[in-house]
Amino acid sequence: MNFFTELVHNQIFMSAVVGWLVAQVLKTLIHLYFTKSFVAERLVGSGGMPSSHSATVCALSTATGFQCGISSPEFAIAAIVAIVVMYDAIGVRRETGIQAKILNEMMELFNSMDKGLSTEERLKEFVGHTPFQVLVGAILGILIAVLLNLWVF
Repeated sequence: MNFFTELVHNQIFMSAVVGWLVAQVLKTLIHLYFTKSFVAERLVGSGGMPSSHSATVCALSTATGFQCGISSPEFAIAAIVAIVVMYDAIGVRRETGIQAKILNEMMELFNSMDKGLSTEERLKEFVGHTPFQVLVGAILGILIAVLLNLWVF
């Protein structure tokens, strides 16, 4: 078998990829629904509903549990990575987004006062997730892995 054929038949890898892809498409559609504008960056960008990071790592760990068993070292590694990623999305990355929003507002204020602090680019505000966005991403990833591993493979 060649590399790509083996990769496509890897249940764990494909679960994670499909989890990420579905979350990114949903994120884009949800953003489109609420803002009435299509933003292509939402297809690959971080932040927003649902968390594609959570969907990816939960699909990864769920598929690993199916493939290797929940008592396996592989599942333990995947589960701990999932916990760390989701904790980071809620904590550090969310705080970074909040700080970026405040800094962007401060720059707008300074620029309106003609203080000569103009900047060409705004800081990215969609970086992290709310706990609800992470939870929805986690549930989505688990469901995708279950569906793929029970009915597709």
